[in-house]
Formats: sequence, structure tokens, C-alpha cells
Amino acid sequence: MNIQKITFGNGCFWCTEAVFQSLKGVTSVTSGYMGGKVLNPTYEQVCTGATGHAEVIHLEYDADVISFDELLLVFFKTHNPTTLNRQGNDVGTQYRSAIFYYTDEQKQASEAMIKTLTDEQVFDDPIVTEITLASTFYSAEDYHQNYFNDNPNKSYCAFVIQPKLNKFAKEFKDKIKPELL
Repeated sequence: MNIQKITFGNGCFWCTEAVFQSLKGVTSVTSGYMGGKVLNPTYEQVCTGATGHAEVIHLEYDADVISFDELLLVFFKTHNPTTLNRQGNDVGTQYRSAIFYYTDEQKQASEAMIKTLTDEQVFDDPIVTEITLASTFYSAEDYHQNYFNDNPNKSYCAFVIQPKLNKFAKEFKDKIKPELL
């Protein structure tokens, strides 16, 4: 196995965790916080927008099974990278679009992907995703981990996350773990 790591900020971590957990080659997904100045932030603190942290998902993946470019495509296709500090009804710096990279290769690949998506005019508006060197990752509280799988009948899961997963499954069916199909 060729285990690598990356941290993405792409809106509410409940939604993004569920998407990335379903991918072949992704070995772990942890919801948390990164990019701010407050040590050991809590969910309540991050929600104020005053900590500087983004809600993120920290991934470990087998690069022999799924490439970094494939993860970037999923990242860009499953959130709106053109809205500054906003994803749908979620507003604030904690919902910003961000790639927290660990290697120069990840930084370069992220910049190249944004250039390609911009050149191909995939989005109507400019991409505002920040590309930042990873800093300390703070794991979110236990009740945030594996949220969709543990709470499938909660209204947010049924009305927000499940439709997002259904849309994702149509476009990326060949990338989804077979036991989830």
C-alpha cells in the first residue's frame, strides 16, 4: 500500500465525509478543523467563524488505488469552489473551499487542476479555493465522526446528504467501493 494524506475544506464535513468514505482507495476519513489560530478548537468555537479554522476532512488513501488527481476531481465536483466562505446555506470562513497540502507535488497538482478547470470553463465563476500548506489538524468531536452512517434517518442526512450521495454515485460509480453499490 502507498498511503498518502490530504486535508480538504469543502463545506460541512458531514456531507463531504460521506462522499469520500465511499471511494475505493480511501482508507480513512476524519472530520475536523484546520487553518486557524485557536488551539484545540471546539465545534461551537469554529461555528462562530472567529477561530480562523475551516471544517475539513482529513483523508488517508492508497495512491496505488486512487490518484491524487482523482481525489481532486471528486473534491471539485462535490462542492461549489466558486463561492467565497459559503457552501449552500452554510456561510462563514469555516465553510471555505480549501486544499491543505502536505507535499509540493500536491500543491502543484492542485494548482494545475484549478488552471485546467478554469481554462475549460467548467464553472461559470472563478474558483476561489485556497491552496495552503497543512497545519495542525484537530479532530472534531466524536459525534461528528461517521455522521451520515451513524444517523441516516436524521432529517439533515435524508434531505441534504443522501441526495448529494445519489448525485455523486451517478457520476463516479466506477470509483465507489463495490460493497456500497
